[in-house]
Amino acid sequence: MSDTPPGERTASLAPVDQQQLRLLRAHRRAHRQKQPPRPLAAPEHFLPSAPTRGQRLADAVAATIGSWRFIIIQSTAIVLWITGNVLAGRNAWDPYPFILLNLLLSFQAAYTAPAIMMSQNRQSELDRRHAENDYEINVKAELEIELLHEKIDFMKERELLALTESVRDLSAQLAALSKRIP
Repeated sequence: MSDTPPGERTASLAPVDQQQLRLLRAHRRAHRQKQPPRPLAAPEHFLPSAPTRGQRLADAVAATIGSWRFIIIQSTAIVLWITGNVLAGRNAWDPYPFILLNLLLSFQAAYTAPAIMMSQNRQSELDRRHAENDYEINVKAELEIELLHEKIDFMKERELLALTESVRDLSAQLAALSKRIP
């Protein structure tokens, strides 16, 4: 048997690749040992909680404001507003420089920005939960793969020992036969 730990015997790789693989495995083991074991999250932790009325409203506002339909409708309304005020001349309800239009757009921005931020915060919380789930799955998969490598290496070693024993037995039999034949 060799001195290298199970899971690190990689005879089919080039020496440089073997060295990098050993360094990577050592780094991952050290990283896992430094971190305290995390309790596995319950499956319901990853299910999104039912959104509140405010969260649903924020999501609806963000979905509406972030659409081409909204941009086209708003652009059309602004063009109609400006055109109507220019054509009305002295009787315009919002003459140039369109202070009322500016006020309305400022109000719209003042109320939609927080709603969009709330929606983004909620989405980022969902993304964080998904990332935690992915991390746990990746660590589990890494451990399973490492275990499989160890099992395969153990099986290879057993097979190699059995073959070595067979060669030794056959060599002994051949030596015995060669002594009998003059």
